[in-house]
Order: sequence, then C-alpha cells, then structure tokens
Amino acid sequence: MNRTLGIGIALSLVGFVAYAAGVWTPYPGRAFSVTAVMVGLTLVAIGRTGGPGPEDADESGGGAT
Repeated sequence: MNRTLGIGIALSLVGFVAYAAGVWTPYPGRAFSVTAVMVGLTLVAIGRTGGPGPEDADESGGGAT
C-alpha cells in the first residue's frame, strides 16, 4: 500500500469519527471534519490510481522523446 492511499484512508476515518462526534456533541471546529473527509477521499482516489513508479517502469529504458 502506498503512502498516499494510507494517509487518505486514515484521514477519511478520522473525519468520519469527528463528524459523528460533532453530531452528538457540538464542539468548536467540527466543520473541519467535513474537510478532512473530502481531503481524505481525494487522497484515496489519487493513491488508488497511482503513477508509474520504479516497479512499473519498463526495462527498455525508453520513454517519451
């Protein structure tokens, strides 16, 4: 699992828990839980698509010219 995906999952879970806590007991800054969920889901999407890394590179050494 890559780092972006892991951070995105963790941030999403923290955001969901903070949102649920805000439903039960209002606290200052609870709106940031929605931001955490949005950013977390974005990082999950980025982490799942990934990009060409060292393990994905072709062995011919070629590339776009």
